[in-house]
Amino acid sequence: MANYFNERDKSVTRRLREIRDTLPEFCEEFFVGIEPQTTALTRLNYAYDLRIFFDFLLHNVRAFRGYKDVTEFTIEDLSKITLVNLESYLEYLSYYEYDGKEYTNGDKGKARKISTVRTFFKYFFNHDRIPSNIAAKLTMPKQHDKDIIRLEHREVERILDVAETGDGMSEHQRKIQRNTRARDVAILTLLLGTGIRVSECVGLNTSDIDFETNAFTVTRKGGNRAILYFGDEVADALKYYIYGERQALINRCEKVEIKDRDALFLSLQVHRISVRAVENLVKKYAIAAAPLKKISPHKLRSTFGTNLYRATGDIYMVADVLGHRDVNTTKKHYAAIEEDHRKIAAQVVKLRDNKS
Repeated sequence: MANYFNERDKSVTRRLREIRDTLPEFCEEFFVGIEPQTTALTRLNYAYDLRIFFDFLLHNVRAFRGYKDVTEFTIEDLSKITLVNLESYLEYLSYYEYDGKEYTNGDKGKARKISTVRTFFKYFFNHDRIPSNIAAKLTMPKQHDKDIIRLEHREVERILDVAETGDGMSEHQRKIQRNTRARDVAILTLLLGTGIRVSECVGLNTSDIDFETNAFTVTRKGGNRAILYFGDEVADALKYYIYGERQALINRCEKVEIKDRDALFLSLQVHRISVRAVENLVKKYAIAAAPLKKISPHKLRSTFGTNLYRATGDIYMVADVLGHRDVNTTKKHYAAIEEDHRKIAAQVVKLRDNKS
């Protein structure tokens, strides 16, 4: 597996251990029990959510007012929590303070945190550690469908043009862009031309690319490796960057030890580019190319998925290429383009022959 993902998992695991140390001792049983079915990142998110949950109980539920710290909670205390307590927690998540900072959650954020609590209670109930599962009675926040944002064809052309020319950007941005032009175009072209996730993009090494077959290997969610393919436009952008701007950057730093020498996309400091950096550069160019749309790397992924579905009409192909394990996930994200098919259907069925 690529070093990037190994190092990322180590960092997540270290952080997870730090958070687990701040939780009640019996929580350790939960994290050990779910380890075989979950990723380290999923468990870290559970830990963050449980930290908020126990802090809420400590400061807002009368049954626990005598406790000085969340580490005093025992597994028997789970049976003292009522449905009303959980409903109060759901309301609490709209706005709360933790460690001196203010936080807010919409329906999506609430749903994730409530899902964690339900998973937590379900685990201990299934393992006969608590007599009942009160969290199963808690109604999940209603999820409202959001408009699916993607770039149209002209906007795709525009964002690539902006990355190449710097048009519409400030002088400071143009100064940076002149030094990263080939890299940025290669990243945008790769995301738009293959639909890979931003983490998959950042984790790529030059050794993962094969120009003989226009193929590359990515590390998917969960650590699985997959071989994907790219078209000539992507190949041209990658070659231009790798053999030009990237090689020149390496040559200038030949006397400096380069930790991520094999990393495909490098920062000007000759480090593997970060997920945050890719998110920022996509946002930067998108503002000039499509100012009315909030574009992220995931929206470029949606753009690719939509274009592929429109070209093939094969939702299973789209799911496979995007790495979705469940085709329903694909349908949820790209169902909006079924409207194109409905418009066509409206014109296909004729009720009467044309009369002169």
